[in-house]
Amino acid sequence: MKERKPTGKVHSLETFGLVDGPGVRYVVFMQGCRMRCQYCHNPETWKENTQNIWTPQALLDRAWRYHRYWGPDGGITVSGGEPLLQIDFLTEFFRLAKQREIHTTLDTCGQPFTKNEPFYGKWKDLMKYTDLVMLDLKEMDSNRHRTLTGWGNENILEMAKELAGMKIPVWIRHVLVPGLTDDKEGLLELKRFMDYLGNVEKFELLPYHTMGVLKWAELGIEYPLDGILPPTEKEIEEAEKIFR
Repeated sequence: MKERKPTGKVHSLETFGLVDGPGVRYVVFMQGCRMRCQYCHNPETWKENTQNIWTPQALLDRAWRYHRYWGPDGGITVSGGEPLLQIDFLTEFFRLAKQREIHTTLDTCGQPFTKNEPFYGKWKDLMKYTDLVMLDLKEMDSNRHRTLTGWGNENILEMAKELAGMKIPVWIRHVLVPGLTDDKEGLLELKRFMDYLGNVEKFELLPYHTMGVLKWAELGIEYPLDGILPPTEKEIEEAEKIFR
């Protein structure tokens, strides 16, 4: 009996991404995420059902049309939503990409990670075809992380340690929300954790913005951070000092 190839639920595609990994990227935004970040700017990706279904080969063929724009540093990034919720599809997609020597980047919050099988074995297989992981570390304290996203973060930090042990390059991003994710001790703990990992090639401190608020309203979802303003230049500068 012929093995059935996995299919992927895709939210949208970006042909010329400049902020989703090194160089020019073809960016695939997967559909579905179980975290409920209070500042999420893509709440339309939360639901796991969509009519936009792709096979790995068809999606790679679509991406390949643009490979001449990628240059020596660019490639493909899979983002979300949360790509690890569709790990079978993602692994096959990256496997096919590596056959064409394409640089592959996984943009994830890490929440589905577990050392339980069958996920753990599949995750290790995926890492064979992954050149770079862009990991969001939203909050170091697990209780505060649960308040912020609806989930604890023990498994996310565990995944970060696994990546360090495998010496897979990582870029880490942290969204700076005034009064929520900008406390000095929390930022110092994040800095100490990144130093401990030893495989963090780049860190991005992303100022909170309200550009996604309209999407919450369109979806009929109450925005939990209503009234919170983006950080001031001084607040950003004080936070950046910690990571220099």
